[in-house]
Amino acid sequence: MRQTRRDDGMKQTFVTLSEFRYQLRRFLRFSEEAAHAQGVTKLQYLLLLHIKGFRGREWATVGELAERLQAAPNSVAALVSRCEAAGLVRRWRSNADHRQVEVHLRARGERCLRQLAALHQAELGSLAAVFAVFRTAGAREV
Repeated sequence: MRQTRRDDGMKQTFVTLSEFRYQLRRFLRFSEEAAHAQGVTKLQYLLLLHIKGFRGREWATVGELAERLQAAPNSVAALVSRCEAAGLVRRWRSNADHRQVEVHLRARGERCLRQLAALHQAELGSLAAVFAVFRTAGAREV
């Protein structure tokens, strides 16, 4: 039985989405292994990344990090405690609002993050062509 043009288009949509999810998972797996090789967990790496990557300043609050990690604030507070014990971050009570706690990178966390960022940037560079195909295919098919 011959597929219609619509069926052919839907098949290509599934192929494109499948390939995208595969490449995304490969990158996430790479990220997890790179973090582990640096002696941190994937969540610790993400916490460091979101602190350094917070727009406009070099620190973030627990609430802001919870939003970035899509996690409960109490879980993020526990993660911050583990990172603090590992010498990666430090907490300061905010001078502007004493109810808030600022989370800052320590020198060890900064070094770890810089090493991981270099590895991730190289890996993203290798995936650039793959994701460019998705942008053009997605505009036509999805």
